[in-house]
Order: sequence, then structure tokens, then C-alpha cells
Amino acid sequence: MQKLLFLLLAIAIASCAPEKIPADLLIKNATIYTVDKDFSTANALVVKDGKILEIGLKPELELKYKIKETYDAKGNTVVPGLIDAHAHLYGLGMSLQQVDLVGTTSFEEILGRVVAFQEEKNMPYIIGRGWDQNDWDDKSFPTKKELDSLFPNTPVSLRRIDGHAMLVNSKALELAGITSKTKVAGGEIVLENGEPTGIIVDAPMRLIGKTFPEITAEVSTEALLEAEKLCLQYGLTTVDDAGLDRNIIELIDALQKEGKFKLRMYAMVSNSPQNRDYYLSNGIYKTERLNVRSFKVYADGALGSRGAAMREPYSDMPHHFGAMITTADSLDYLAQKIAASEFQMNTHAIGDSANIAVLRAYKKALEGKTDRRWRVEHAQIISAGDFNYFDDNNNILPSVQPTHATSDMYWAEDRVGAERIKGAYAYKELLDKAGSIALGTDFPVEQVNPMYTFYAAVARKDLKNYPENGFQMKDALTREEALKGMTIWAAFANFEENEKGSIEVGKFADFTVLDKDIMNVDDKELPNTKVLATFINGEMVYQAK
Repeated sequence: MQKLLFLLLAIAIASCAPEKIPADLLIKNATIYTVDKDFSTANALVVKDGKILEIGLKPELELKYKIKETYDAKGNTVVPGLIDAHAHLYGLGMSLQQVDLVGTTSFEEILGRVVAFQEEKNMPYIIGRGWDQNDWDDKSFPTKKELDSLFPNTPVSLRRIDGHAMLVNSKALELAGITSKTKVAGGEIVLENGEPTGIIVDAPMRLIGKTFPEITAEVSTEALLEAEKLCLQYGLTTVDDAGLDRNIIELIDALQKEGKFKLRMYAMVSNSPQNRDYYLSNGIYKTERLNVRSFKVYADGALGSRGAAMREPYSDMPHHFGAMITTADSLDYLAQKIAASEFQMNTHAIGDSANIAVLRAYKKALEGKTDRRWRVEHAQIISAGDFNYFDDNNNILPSVQPTHATSDMYWAEDRVGAERIKGAYAYKELLDKAGSIALGTDFPVEQVNPMYTFYAAVARKDLKNYPENGFQMKDALTREEALKGMTIWAAFANFEENEKGSIEVGKFADFTVLDKDIMNVDDKELPNTKVLATFINGEMVYQAK
């Protein structure tokens, strides 16, 4: 009789217990940095229908929810899904179809890679990217002489790592109709003894590009999928692509809707008249995975190729100022036109002259407005008084790439001198003025790995731990600031802070699992941090083997 009473009591208690709430995924045994307003931590979270349902402690959540799937983080670190605020995903994908020249340490090595590539692929037009003469013993620009000897009948175009200069052979010049008399505003066809050397800087590169073989939809799809795979392996859940044409944006949208492309994209529309007219007429385009609400404009070139527009001559090239790709008047015109819409204007500005032209155009166009979040992409060299254009009304935001500082630090002062370098790569000062700062890589100019971004931002060193005390440490970011720059502040720069960028209830279940606690490990360990898993919408889209 007593046993029967106990049994009835147990049944009664069980029947009174609340029914468990259905949920899709439990992440447990983790060190979770939520990056909420308190920068709080937790050890478990629950996901339902692609959104974060609750954050807390494992025992409580396991008791409360009926979980379909569990991921045991085994004590590892979970951060909000990492966002690359400035990259070239499609460019990365296309570069994977071309000769990879990144990391070459001599022109001879470049020639060797090109020869090996052509022996394998036998392409009708050889295209490559990634060389940087600053990494060679002989730091002068190469010429077309050797390429002409090796490939007299096959056009060759080898783009510099920053994308603002290229080396081409005579066949490529011939196809493009470029001679010593060709003049194109906004760049340079370098001459020696009255003849083209093969080096083309900025705007005239378009003439070369027009002669490239047609890129089919199949080639573009393969490029996007290959680049996406690499990004997911490095823990990226959103990529801001800094300059896409309408056809590629629509291809991404179609692939996402078919479930073939999981990565979220913030697409900056390339500033061509056709793209501009279409998107200004049709307005912002937004889905859960694609956000098209900005135009990408180029104010000037790059520092490495001396194409960045400077107020005073280059310190290592008297009488040379670089060049504006888009004139100050044109920047004013574009800014006024875009300000009349809801779109952002995101402008590449490297040199101090380019930066002030962009900042003035922005300020004039946005007079009386707030929270427009127009972005200065790179914001690389800024004169002392011009930092004040960035302020906390969120009209003008900096979007920077910390690995540019550690890639350029060996030669940047030679270009601009001891005084101007003080306002270069000044991330802390930009943050102090603007209140937030978005961080990216600019891949494939730099490597995809976002842990290199984090390391460069906080330690200001290269991967060989140089310099010993860091480069211009007054502008280093704290670890909390760096993580915010790769998550919530990047989301804010995209007008996406209410749906991603932190691990909070109701936001997309995008997060990255890391094998090291990046908020506490030694600086030297940061670049060695590996991604264990990447989740988008609560779906595991990558898991390390």
C-alpha cells in the first residue's frame, strides 16, 4: 500500500511539472562573450527557428527546454558571428581562379608562379594578383620586359596586392589600345624613355579590364562558393563586400534563396551610373541574408603604389602627390544625390587629401541630418584637425582594416614622413571621435583570417612579433573594442545592430566557436587561434575536423 501511495504521489508531482519548451539547439559548456551592452558572459544558450531564445547556464536551460540538438563547446570560447566590415568576397573568389602572387618575395618568384600556372592551365589570357614590390629586395616597380620574353603572344595582367596598380605585357597593352599617347584622368600609364613600362596605376586599368575574357554566370557562381567556403572556415558569418555590380548582387541573392549560399552579405553597390540609377530608383533591398543599402566610391588610390592623394608631395618622391580617382566636385555631386535617398555613401579614402575631400563632401550633404552612418573606408592618413569630422551623431563612421597597419608599417613612414605618419592608422583616435569603429580585412588584399585583424588591432605587430613594442601603440584598441569592431560595431555600420553583432535574445543565432579565449590569452597566441565551428541561423555551416 505504501509503495502505491509513493507511486501516485510521484505521478501527481510529474503531472504538475511544467512541460518542457521545444527548442532546436543548445550550446553548452562554453565561455560565451555576448558583446551586449554590459559585455556579459554566459555558459549556455538556446536557439529556436534560427534566433537566440535564451542565454544562461546549462542546468537551468536543460531543465527548461526540450532540445533537438546539443553542441558541447567543451569549455571553448563562443563569440557573436564574426563580421568582416570591408572585404571583397567576389574578388577573393575570382582570385582563386587566377595566379596567386601573394607572399612573393621577388620578381623572379612571380615569373616562376606565372609560368607554372600557365603550364597547368593554358589560359588564353593570364590574370594574376597579389604582388607587392615593397616585399622585395629591389623595391622598384617591375617592367614588362621579362613577361614579353616569356609570353610574346599571350596577354598577361598581374594586379598589385592593393588592386590599384597592375603590371601588363605588350600583348595586353596592344589589346587595350594603350600607347605612350594614351591619357586617362585619375591614374597613370607609367612611361620610361617615352614608352609604357607595363605599369598601369588606377583609372587606366579599366582599359585593360575591358579586354579580359567574358566571365560567365557559372564562373561567377564557382568563385562565390569557393570564397564562401573559406570565409566560413575562418568563422565569418557576415561579409561586407566593398563594391559589387548588380549582376553579382542578384546572383548572390538567387544562391541564398536556393539555400546554396549561407553567408550573410552586406553589399556595397559599385558606383557606376547604371548601378546607381537602378538602385536609387528601386531603393534599399533587404532580406535576412542580403543587405543592399550603400554605394562604394573610390576617392583615391593606394599608398603602396603612391596613388593615394596627398596634400603635400610624397616624402620619398618629390613633386608627386598621388591622384584623386573621383574629384572633389564629383564627390560633392554624388554625396548630394545619395543624401536624397536612404542609401549610405561608403568611400575609399587613403591619403590625407582624399580624406578631407570625402569628409567635407559628407558634412555638406548631411547638414541637418543624423544617424546616416556614411562610412569612410580605410580612413588611413588623416590630418590632425580633420579627425573632428567624425563625431558621435553617427553621420560619419570610420571603417578600417588593422592588418593594413602591420603590412604597411615597414615603409609607410618613408612615403609620408615622420609628421604625417602620426595621423595614419589612427584607430583609437578615430574610435574616440566617432564612438564606434568597424573592422575588416580588405581581403584578398590581406588574408581572410579575422584573428589576424584582432591581433593587429590590439598588439599592432606582424606575425613574427615585430616590432617588439608594437607599431604606434597609442592607437591600439583594447580587446573589448576590437571584438566590438568585428561584431556589434560592424553590424551598426551596416544598420544591422538589431538583428546581429551580439548574442542577445531575438537576434540571429550567428556565432563562432574558438579554441582559445581571445579575451585572456597571451598576445602571441591570438593569431594562432583556430575556429572550431561556425553557426549561421543556428545551423552549423562549418566544423573543424
